Amino acid sequence: MLDVVIVGGGPAGLSAALVLGRCRRRVVVLDAGRPRNAASHALHGFLTRDGTPPLELLTIAREQLRPYAVELVDAEVVAARRHDGGGFEVELDDASRLFARRLLLATGITDRLPEVEGFAPLYGRSAHHCPFCDGWEARDRPLVAYARDPGAADFALLLTSWSRDVLLCTDGRPLAPDDEARLAAGGVAVRTDPVARLEGHRGQLERVVFARGDAVARRALFFHLGTGSTGDLAAQLGCRCDDAAGVHTGAREETSEPGVWVAGDASKDVLLAIVAAAEGARAAVDIHRSLVREELEARLTAPRGPPRG
Repeated sequence: MLDVVIVGGGPAGLSAALVLGRCRRRVVVLDAGRPRNAASHALHGFLTRDGTPPLELLTIAREQLRPYAVELVDAEVVAARRHDGGGFEVELDDASRLFARRLLLATGITDRLPEVEGFAPLYGRSAHHCPFCDGWEARDRPLVAYARDPGAADFALLLTSWSRDVLLCTDGRPLAPDDEARLAAGGVAVRTDPVARLEGHRGQLERVVFARGDAVARRALFFHLGTGSTGDLAAQLGCRCDDAAGVHTGAREETSEPGVWVAGDASKDVLLAIVAAAEGARAAVDIHRSLVREELEARLTAPRGPPRG
């Protein structure tokens, strides 16, 4: 039986694998190969790696796992359950199974994307989901905040840190009167009428065209439409979850189910790669400590042989 199975090969999962490998644990990382930031050309806010292409970061991380007892498997986990003999059983998409004493879910989340004509060629170039990741590159340009949920006003106001020319588009959704007042005070323009399409050239946004025919020039778009889960493994295992916060975890990333940890975007609201990596490392330390305690308890309770005479 393995010590740990890690589901997810992003910054959280690979960071945890590095720490656990250095603790001489037998670890398998299972990765479905669908990173959240695959469309992005560079990640930002990651100390020593600012501006690094996301896939390059993962390549470096995988290479640095080579000296340790970590196995990387490109596969998708379709089911996870407690095993009758102790520990956990995970089933892969090829029907094979792995067994481990501990389980770390680092599956991340998926972004809900705008269903607007012309969005796809812009995504990752001049259309982004995270201003903390890409706001600096769009600074002082005319920006559009595309948001349709109750947090739309707060998201648009957040963008004013990077530009004083921000337009909030709700694409047919009305705003509450108090939101209108806050946006006006913050200098944010508002359009609540439907958006027909986005126009640009070679990935660069140029204008937002509205259904009534007029257009507004913009140079970058940031969207806020919520996120979705990448799977139901946590729910299968009985972990406490909700739609707003994802999987509930404690201070050391352990879930409500003993032996199951969650690290990365699936459990927190600060969705930065460097934060995910830190949570993976923290979870790994706690997992290792739990295994040490279990091993000590097993030695203390093991039957002793007859005394030597």
